[in-house]
Amino acid sequence: MNGEAEVADFDAYRTEIEAAERRVAREIDPGARALVVAILVFILLGSFILPHTGDVRGWDVLFSSHDAAAAAVALPSRVFAWLALVFGVGLSMLALLTRRWALAWLALAGSALASGTGLLAVWSRQTVAAGHPGPGIGLIVSWVTVMLLTFHWARVVWQRTVVQLAAEEQRRRLAAEQQSKSLLDTLGDTEEPRNGTAAGNGDR
Repeated sequence: MNGEAEVADFDAYRTEIEAAERRVAREIDPGARALVVAILVFILLGSFILPHTGDVRGWDVLFSSHDAAAAAVALPSRVFAWLALVFGVGLSMLALLTRRWALAWLALAGSALASGTGLLAVWSRQTVAAGHPGPGIGLIVSWVTVMLLTFHWARVVWQRTVVQLAAEEQRRRLAAEQQSKSLLDTLGDTEEPRNGTAAGNGDR
């Protein structure tokens, strides 16, 4: 009876561990880093009202306004602006609100892609034809902010991965211990009848 009760307790405990493991696999816990990410998102959003080149603001770059065309804003700048808005602002906010690991991964991947595109955007403004303005403060701020977002999302995703691996290792260890204990109990139950039979033969 005690063995059956221990097995039932172990099964209940293993079920709790597996449920916690599934929850960890779906969710993130950014902790204090969530505040940092939120601040960076608002800085990135504010960078769109700053000039990205000359008098052309980030919103002008996004929607290819007449001023952006007049300043010869190239494709890398527009691609970077949209990547920063969609992944750096949109998906980052969704990941913070829902705490979903998949959204955090998308925010990380998109921010990393935006970081590389931001380098091309800055380079395109530095090599623009004579008579056109170079990179503005808004472009520099948004590029640096996206790189910081990439760093923090990478830390959040890696931390979740470490926790999940630890939970899996604990579950495997408990399963191995339970199997060893069950094997020992089985061997013990087998030996008892043998000893009883030997004692009976000796009495005869």
